[in-house]
Amino acid sequence: MTPHRRAFVAGALGLATVPTLAKATVPMTKFQVLEAVIAAWKKQDVEGVLAHVTDDIVWRNSGGFAPAIRGKAAMRQALTAMAAKIKTNAWRIFDYAENDHRLFMEGVDEFWFHTGEHIAIPYAGSLEFRGELIHEWREYFDGRLSIAMKNGEPLSEEVKEMIGRPVAR
Repeated sequence: MTPHRRAFVAGALGLATVPTLAKATVPMTKFQVLEAVIAAWKKQDVEGVLAHVTDDIVWRNSGGFAPAIRGKAAMRQALTAMAAKIKTNAWRIFDYAENDHRLFMEGVDEFWFHTGEHIAIPYAGSLEFRGELIHEWREYFDGRLSIAMKNGEPLSEEVKEMIGRPVAR
């Protein structure tokens, strides 16, 4: 029965009506936001990733090798370029900790490119939030691993051990 119909029937019967309360939405945890970003990126859904960042996002995704990507438009451009090169990916989080405005994470970025290259980079990162949106994203990793893998070097036993851990739940 609709709220208007319920009020009409209650009024006709001389009964008081209680307003229908809207369902309260439970805010996402910081880790749930990250899981949504990972799910979107697994499908290479750039807009799905961008739905979870502020318009003035600062993304430091190069481990210090390149300047930060600033703003949602620049992030869109960078993600679109990355998605065009990547055949598939397996981004995994091993451990994380969060408070009211920040999420720290440790994981692996693993990519298979259309060219046949396979890259698996252990990393740590920090996401700073404004509400439920990521405002600043910092990633820390050893870029030498990426270069070595792009040059055809196999994964070291150390890297295999680091990236073979179970994911966070």
